[in-house]
Amino acid sequence: MKKLLSYKWELIVWLFIAFFFNQADRQIFNVLLLDIQSDLGLSSSQIGLVGTALLFVSGILLPIAGILGDRFSKKWILVLALLIWSTSTTLTGFSGGLIALIMLRSVATGGSEAFYSPAANKLISENHGEGTRATAISIHQMALYVGFIVSGVIATQMAKYLGGWRPVFYIFGAAGIILAVLMAWRLKPDVTSGSGESWGQLVKDGVRAFFTSPTAWLLALALTGFQFSGQALLMWSPTYLRLEFGLDPTKAAFDASFYPQLAAIAGIFVGARISDRCVSKNKAARIWMLIVGLVLEAPFVYMVGQASTEMAVCAALAGFGFFKGVYDSNLFASLYDVIAPRYRSMASSFLLMFSYLLSCFSPWLLGKLEPTLGFSGGMVLLAVVYVVAALPLFVAIKSTLKKDLYVKA
Repeated sequence: MKKLLSYKWELIVWLFIAFFFNQADRQIFNVLLLDIQSDLGLSSSQIGLVGTALLFVSGILLPIAGILGDRFSKKWILVLALLIWSTSTTLTGFSGGLIALIMLRSVATGGSEAFYSPAANKLISENHGEGTRATAISIHQMALYVGFIVSGVIATQMAKYLGGWRPVFYIFGAAGIILAVLMAWRLKPDVTSGSGESWGQLVKDGVRAFFTSPTAWLLALALTGFQFSGQALLMWSPTYLRLEFGLDPTKAAFDASFYPQLAAIAGIFVGARISDRCVSKNKAARIWMLIVGLVLEAPFVYMVGQASTEMAVCAALAGFGFFKGVYDSNLFASLYDVIAPRYRSMASSFLLMFSYLLSCFSPWLLGKLEPTLGFSGGMVLLAVVYVVAALPLFVAIKSTLKKDLYVKA
């Protein structure tokens, strides 16, 4: 029987499911945040600290993840990362306080998730050429949005009928463990490079590839602003809807995930197809799409905080989500335009490391400012950051991109 999918697209299916659980395991914490906070007796700044610590730990470990992704089998890195974060998710259900949450969510889950993205994106780039790369990465990225939409609604319903937030973590964690076993069976061994190269030389060459590319640095600066605003908004929006409009947990989770993430699915395909079609004629096309995403996210984030009705918030979240998708669809493809294939896993890790470390305090900051500014005031801050984040990308287009472009030998 003829195969329905070639392996390069079967790979995307498996990675899509894995990335779904990557994001779902984060989202179930966000949508059940008030229940966890109340059950464990935590303040807003304390519960925000869990999200901040997760980003910090991820940022610290990303360079190690990048080095391993350029040296060892990406298949086994992905399988082990999935297995560890799923086990940590299961154990989160037994948490009894802030320290346990930080150790299981921030250290164990955040640390293992750090190893996923560099290896996954490099594996995709190895199996998809320029004609399908942005599209393949975009399909994979779409799992982020589907994960937020589906897991948020399922998690709140499970918590309602299973007697609380703890069983939700048990079930999602167990499902991820089963998926890790299936991926170990189905994914083909991938090509590993540099086995005869010393660790020192590998790291030295990878660091040089990223740090001698001004465009890569500018992409990292822009991503820092994107992560600063996006992580805070995604973590706190379900809580904002519950407190501001008196919504029940399921409705708040649905509104906070369905509208922005569904719109993001549309945005990611629009952004990917435009850049894939235009990049052969205009090498700056991907970065222009990043700029469009950042600048046009800002007014919608501002409107989220100023809206006076639930419907207005949902419309603003949808606008935000669409342009978030436009940005997401071109991020790694833009980086790969200026980095040789040999060092793309490491370069991806450096890109994410700087953005996570420089923006990791935003969930805590929004929780800290909530008693004085309210969430509406916090949204104004997030909108301003999006606009500022676009400035480095203009510099890249005007000054650095042309000389940094990777050209095949």
